[in-house]
Amino acid sequence: MLRRPLLTWLGTLPLASFDAKGAGDAVSSTRALVFPRDFGAHPATRTEWWYATGWLNGASTADAAPKPAYGFQVTFFRSRTEVDAAHPSRFAASQLVFALAAVTDLARGRLRHDQRIARSGFGIAAAADADTALALRDWQLVRSGAAEASRYRAQVHSDSAGFGFDCQLASTQPLLLQGVQGWSRKGPQPEQASHYYSQPQLDVSGTLTLDGAAQAVRGRAWLDHEWSDSLLDPQAVGWDWIGMNLADGSALTAFRLRRADGSALYAGGSFRPANGTARNFADGEVSFTPGRRWASPASRANYPVQWIVQTPAGRYTVQALLDDQELDSRASTGSIYWEGLAELRDETGRSIGHGYLEMTGYAGSLRL
Repeated sequence: MLRRPLLTWLGTLPLASFDAKGAGDAVSSTRALVFPRDFGAHPATRTEWWYATGWLNGASTADAAPKPAYGFQVTFFRSRTEVDAAHPSRFAASQLVFALAAVTDLARGRLRHDQRIARSGFGIAAAADADTALALRDWQLVRSGAAEASRYRAQVHSDSAGFGFDCQLASTQPLLLQGVQGWSRKGPQPEQASHYYSQPQLDVSGTLTLDGAAQAVRGRAWLDHEWSDSLLDPQAVGWDWIGMNLADGSALTAFRLRRADGSALYAGGSFRPANGTARNFADGEVSFTPGRRWASPASRANYPVQWIVQTPAGRYTVQALLDDQELDSRASTGSIYWEGLAELRDETGRSIGHGYLEMTGYAGSLRL
């Protein structure tokens, strides 16, 4: 499983169906995704996450602005522990819930972020089974609407970091089933895989608050949901990943897992043109070539903040919009990594979209 340091525990699949029955929790290449049930949690699986990222502008300038003013992200993780779910004690921590949230303020050149962790229950933390309904104290991510037309509400408030947002994320396109109809390989071994779907090109509206000052905002977002029982391949020390909403309505995903020498252990992704059919990228069809680098003064990690990404859909440049978007999540997921707002450019250098870049394993190899 990619893209979250906690969630690296990481055939032919039937088409997903919009039916509430028979989904269960199984992680299998032959298990069809079933909605709306699979919007919810799968507590029998080892790890799971819901991840929303996007960009924002003031509501009056969202369409006219040449580039985003802010990036935002909120991620909820669910982790099954070794404690039996049938344990009689209400205090037995059979499920843990983690959450991370951040806002990138480009004008001020500042990243604000916060994190939380709690055992499930007691009205403090919850991940519902029937649909997306996640809560960790006053942070929430909740889905509503028909399975074919999702609408999410993301609510985050952090006094310590001086930021908050309350946004609606509305689907404008069908679900994107990653991999082979939602069964996504994450390593050279067949079992190194996860169930994985995305909701790109979400229309965002709501309120962003910085240091007590609230403003109406609009923008675009991307949401991923993934769950797995498998472990990261032992050769992998980290990964590089992008999820990009293109201005023409297309959606691009690309990733690679890295060995200690920097070579690619496994790579993949997908591209779906606007109103078109998605193409899944096979291992060997995607390459990441690092460009300009930035050294973190806090962790001393050295991150490539510019990449050339080659895929079957084209050759792209990915450029971080702020170098310092390093996240220290040692108080929750236990890692330091880079995750932030980036711009996508075509081979002529023209800006064609925005999204998030994530890089892990640069501040030390991941250890599970």
